[in-house]
Amino acid sequence: MPLINSLSDLFVQSVEMAGSATLVCDAENQVLLFNAAAEKLWGKSHHEVIGQDARLLLPLPVQAYYQRLQGGDGELTLIDIPHGDGSRHWGALTVSRLAEEEQVYFVTSVKDITQQHEEHERLRLLSLVSDHSDNAIVITDHQWRITYVNAGFERLFGYRFDQACGHHPSELLAPHLDRHSVGEARRKLAEGQSIKTDEVVYAQNGDRLWCSMVINPIFSVQGDLLHSVTILTDITNTKMHEVLQHSMLNAMVREEPLENLMQLACEEIERIAPEVTTSMLLVDDDGLLHPLATTRLRHSYFQLAEGLQIGEGVGTCGTAAFRRQPVITRDIASDPLWEAFRDVELPDGIKSCWSTPVLDAEQRVIATLAFYFKEVRGPSAFHQRLVDVVVPLCALAIEREKARAHISQLAFYDSLTELPNRSLLMANSEQAVQAALRNKSRLAVLFIDVDRFKQVNDSYGHPAGDELLQIIAGRLLENRSQKDVVGRLSGDEFVVVLPDCDAQRATELVEQLKLTISQPCQVGTNRVTPSVSIGVSLLPEDGHDMGTLIHRADMAMYQAKHAGRGRFSFFCHELNQQAQQRQAMETALQQALQDNALELHYQPQISMADGHLYGAEALARWNHPDWGQVSPARFIPLAEECGLIVELGLWAIREACRQLAEWRRAGAELSAISVNLSPTNFHDLELPAILTDLLQHYRLSPGDLTLELTENILMDTNPSTLKVLNDVHALGIRLAMDDFGTGYSSLSYLRQLPIQELKLDRSFVMDLENDATARTLSDAVIHIGNSLNLTVVAEGIETVGQHEILRRQGYHVAQGYLFSRPLSAKHMQRWLLDREG
Repeated sequence: MPLINSLSDLFVQSVEMAGSATLVCDAENQVLLFNAAAEKLWGKSHHEVIGQDARLLLPLPVQAYYQRLQGGDGELTLIDIPHGDGSRHWGALTVSRLAEEEQVYFVTSVKDITQQHEEHERLRLLSLVSDHSDNAIVITDHQWRITYVNAGFERLFGYRFDQACGHHPSELLAPHLDRHSVGEARRKLAEGQSIKTDEVVYAQNGDRLWCSMVINPIFSVQGDLLHSVTILTDITNTKMHEVLQHSMLNAMVREEPLENLMQLACEEIERIAPEVTTSMLLVDDDGLLHPLATTRLRHSYFQLAEGLQIGEGVGTCGTAAFRRQPVITRDIASDPLWEAFRDVELPDGIKSCWSTPVLDAEQRVIATLAFYFKEVRGPSAFHQRLVDVVVPLCALAIEREKARAHISQLAFYDSLTELPNRSLLMANSEQAVQAALRNKSRLAVLFIDVDRFKQVNDSYGHPAGDELLQIIAGRLLENRSQKDVVGRLSGDEFVVVLPDCDAQRATELVEQLKLTISQPCQVGTNRVTPSVSIGVSLLPEDGHDMGTLIHRADMAMYQAKHAGRGRFSFFCHELNQQAQQRQAMETALQQALQDNALELHYQPQISMADGHLYGAEALARWNHPDWGQVSPARFIPLAEECGLIVELGLWAIREACRQLAEWRRAGAELSAISVNLSPTNFHDLELPAILTDLLQHYRLSPGDLTLELTENILMDTNPSTLKVLNDVHALGIRLAMDDFGTGYSSLSYLRQLPIQELKLDRSFVMDLENDATARTLSDAVIHIGNSLNLTVVAEGIETVGQHEILRRQGYHVAQGYLFSRPLSAKHMQRWLLDREG
């Protein structure tokens, strides 16, 4: 049936006159009406379309669009429209359904949004390109303040948008530029000129970058400056290669003399980094220095290096050549490497020096490149990149290849113990030594000799001796880290090299090693308890090469054997003496705990609000018959290291509870007593039960006891710690965080711990009267405590002024010499009774 017969003439006329492209289809998708706007949008006349399937115009049947709209997908805002002339248009589509006399029609209206779509797509692509560009893009407003930076800007310079927004680009990137230069650049931009320049700029972390910079102004229709757009490209490496390598290669092509070539290198380096004064020294086959090139150093000073033998302590350059590693002298005036040259007058303003050895293909030192600075400092990453360009990278490739071949040849292992043999041990150890010298880190060498090994061989036979060596080798490997070097030197002698290890750490590891090796073992049919004597040498104190370090560790091992088997000794007498003192103190502390020779002193804690006694802290004291009073700063860390800290903590709780009960029986009232515990004490799941038994035994309530723990517990990963803390808290025993603010303070961690009390560390209290920063920090701590509903104690108060400041800030409890020094139990009882009287 024709549409004109089934729908009103008015509807047909309105469709024809509609501004939007409109077509009407029947239920079979056949086009019945196609208005003039539709003819323009599709580029087809209504004669071509009427009676045709609507899919000639739309990708899907009209009914499909209608159903999708009814399904709740929302308005279809975009369809692709092929125009009759081959171009493409975009339209927003809506569909209506009409029913008349059992006939169904679909009216489709399409609005041409081609221009809007193309603009949106252009902006999307622009944004995509901007944020994925390696270049940094900055947009400023008419006041030269940053309004936009792309992701490349953050990657290159480290500033996020919120950190950069509102700043002038020159403030962030080029603070060294003077006002005149900045003003001149702005003037050019305001006049419509673009700026193209290469400039050294600074990242957020202080690193320097060489950037190619293009700045374009953007004006309104009225000619007002609206924005500037800056694109920055990191050309640091390219520029350095261009300036240095290109110049030097050209000079080599011209066959310039070596002095001229090195002089050119110095000049180019100083042009790139004006703060640097450069020199180049030649090193001959005999290890003698010869001045080669410099631009700014005085000739008389420079010539002082002529004929000097490289070695340790021969200034920065001579030492770098001797060590075959870069050397940094941050302060020439105080560095021991310059001790022999104290009477040499330095060039004006020179204060520090960085020297890098130059190696040939055979890894011989042939020269040193030095950077001098007029301030106490070391090199930056920018300076390192300069050196990386000057010192040929091909030498590194050859070095690596040679090192691989050398290691491959030395890859032999001891057939008995499967440890590296002498050759591989020495190769690996020397690499560790060189790495330590390069990184300026410490290193320890252990020379280990099996005690009474000959007796084992003689008594049980050589097979038993071999088996014992295998057992000891296995035990040496038990606790080694990935970086440690372990090998069999010969016979019953082993060597262990410990990178990143100083004297204190070496002592701890040796003690652990002795304990591991001395465990009884079965050798054949016999039970044996092995022991070893160990000598220790340290880098750099005792040597800078593996041969010297092993020799001196061997000497120290014999010293240990003479002192009694199963011992260890340092090569350095002073360190050895310290180690022996530590061993003696450890033994004495263990004996003191067994003999109950320690005692507690007590320091009162006073309420800030009313001056009433809040409680007292129990502090361990050790009076040794020979050494006198041993400082807690010495014996408590020692107890931690040697595993006595748990026993010491339990003793302190027992003694504090006993004393509190005794005072109360004597009529001396004290509401609570605080005892310090190590995080290690909270590894014991039995601690809550132990505390319960103690409180019941002395007829004390949980509220009578406060346990103080340090911030180290925040970093304790033992799975039992948090459970034990919560179980102790559930008993009603108070928990206090001691020395707050000096360790791993973290509110997120602090929130998880069931503590009721914070103790401000005495280091904050010390400077309260004279240091505004200290007052600010103490004020922050009391606010933290109040926000977490914690009692906050200030310890270490010695003056009325400190007390008054803390009182005004709102601290709850005071402790320190102003009120009382730590008192013995007897004097504390008298103090309590006098206070009550």
